[in-house]
Amino acid sequence: MTEGILPLGAAILPAHPTLSSAHGGQHDGIPMNIGAYTFSQFHGIAEEFHGCAAPGLLIGGYMVELAKGMLPEGTLFEAVAETSKCLPDAVQLLSLCSTGNNRLHVRDLGLYALSLYNKKTGVGVRVSIDPAKLFAYPEIRSWFMKEKPKHAQDIVELERQIEEAGYSICKVQRVQVDKVFLGHGHMGTIGICPRCGEAYPLDHGPQCLGCQGQAPYTTLDPES
Repeated sequence: MTEGILPLGAAILPAHPTLSSAHGGQHDGIPMNIGAYTFSQFHGIAEEFHGCAAPGLLIGGYMVELAKGMLPEGTLFEAVAETSKCLPDAVQLLSLCSTGNNRLHVRDLGLYALSLYNKKTGVGVRVSIDPAKLFAYPEIRSWFMKEKPKHAQDIVELERQIEEAGYSICKVQRVQVDKVFLGHGHMGTIGICPRCGEAYPLDHGPQCLGCQGQAPYTTLDPES
């Protein structure tokens, strides 16, 4: 057993004391929650925060709660999402990790997976969707595998299957995250860019990165 991580079986069995009400899906025919929320409540919160209750965000809620349940209580953790679509918002809704506090990292590998890990040791768990478990949920599978266009999806049935499946369609792995995600760098000395006149970290070079060609825009105003 990896130090600081609960046994895998403990997180998968609904009888686990920290998971019996914290995670989703059907257990003995009774709908389970996404953390402190019912599926319906999380659906509304997701819609308000994300702009719509995207299927990936709903499934992501179960994934985040499953990963949280694998970590010892009181663990100060950070997160890595392996996609930029939907999943990072599930992390931000259900944890203290956000892009703003630099505890949510997005490494877009095109994989629908996330890892929560001890921010000091890097030991944690990775949760992903297991395609082999989707055959029991054809609407989820067709959405996940992009087998039909969005307009042809039965969203009511898709959401029903997501609520029924809960975290049962997930795969869990113990992981040690790369050291690049451990610790937070400090900005260091600040100076004024000689070209644009804005403040920037001097360790970025003789000019700010924007003036070095990395600006995400082209100015439309004439230079004064």
